[in-house]
Amino acid sequence: MKRVTSLLLILSISIFSLGVNAEEEEPQEEQTQAEYAYYGFEPEIVTNYLSTGRKLGFVRISVELMVRAPEDLVAIEHHDPLLRAAIIEILGSQTADKVKSLTGREEIRRECYEAVNRLIEQETGKPLVVNMLFTKYLYD
Repeated sequence: MKRVTSLLLILSISIFSLGVNAEEEEPQEEQTQAEYAYYGFEPEIVTNYLSTGRKLGFVRISVELMVRAPEDLVAIEHHDPLLRAAIIEILGSQTADKVKSLTGREEIRRECYEAVNRLIEQETGKPLVVNMLFTKYLYD
């Protein structure tokens, strides 16, 4: 019985040491994560959109731009008026049906994202915006 116990003990130590050695031999992978940062337009964007009736329609949105690195925020902030004007122009040319539908809202967001990225690339030489989020979207 002592012999079986000794063999089991030796076997379990061997297995444990193999597991430890296997962990030590695996190469350490460096995790390169982008340090995303967000830029929010202040104040919120409020503008009119095309409406068919006598009532004037408006949309009020909060926009957050996602950039790859915190240092990109300086360029985004510097060009804030240009980017804001592009978003207002796009929103102002939309129809009521498009503003009020979920699919229309996504199309507007995508159009704004592409315009903003195109403009920032013209100004800085590289597309800094990774994504654009509408964090508030109200219309009447």
